Amino acid sequence: MQLALLLIAAYLLGSVPFAVVVSRLFGMADPRTYGSGNPGATNVLRSGNKLAAALTLLGDAFKGWLAVSLATALAGTWGLGTTAIAAAGLAAFLGHVFPIFLGFKGGKGVATAAGVLLGASGWLGLATTGVWLLVAFTFRYSSLAALSAALAAPLLSILLDLGDTWAIAIGGMSALLIWRHKDNIKRLLAGQEGRIGSKKKSA
Repeated sequence: MQLALLLIAAYLLGSVPFAVVVSRLFGMADPRTYGSGNPGATNVLRSGNKLAAALTLLGDAFKGWLAVSLATALAGTWGLGTTAIAAAGLAAFLGHVFPIFLGFKGGKGVATAAGVLLGASGWLGLATTGVWLLVAFTFRYSSLAALSAALAAPLLSILLDLGDTWAIAIGGMSALLIWRHKDNIKRLLAGQEGRIGSKKKSA
């Protein structure tokens, strides 16, 4: 019962659509109506409002971190172990990708996954974020940076000896994140992917 409550809470926390919330607070258009249509920080950045994009990024990362942190705090009291904590992180990530508040049509989960990784291990989160930043600043493709980080995260979790449970949970997040970027992969291969900071007109 306690595990079910924990997973539901983590999923609902992950479902909070910060891209939409922040855009409304700033009086901006719904991010689902322009650019890629993705309710995430990268698409909000296409609006030209860097502060809104930064707040979206921080909010999406924070909810992933918070889900893992709360699960860690409650695990001892509720008699739960590492498996429950990792499952809570995965649930928060799934909440972002398939949010109940947006009809199960959410973002790609990059920032939320980063928050989950930071909650699992500060070193893991920093190392994976470092991979993202290196690729992003070198090639200026957010999608390529996300894909590189997704591939690196499970390997880094193994190198940091976080255990099989976290390796499986992170591997699941990475696989789903890569799948969510399938259209980006096609555009990257065709040389049609937009670079970080570029603006796209609404369809």
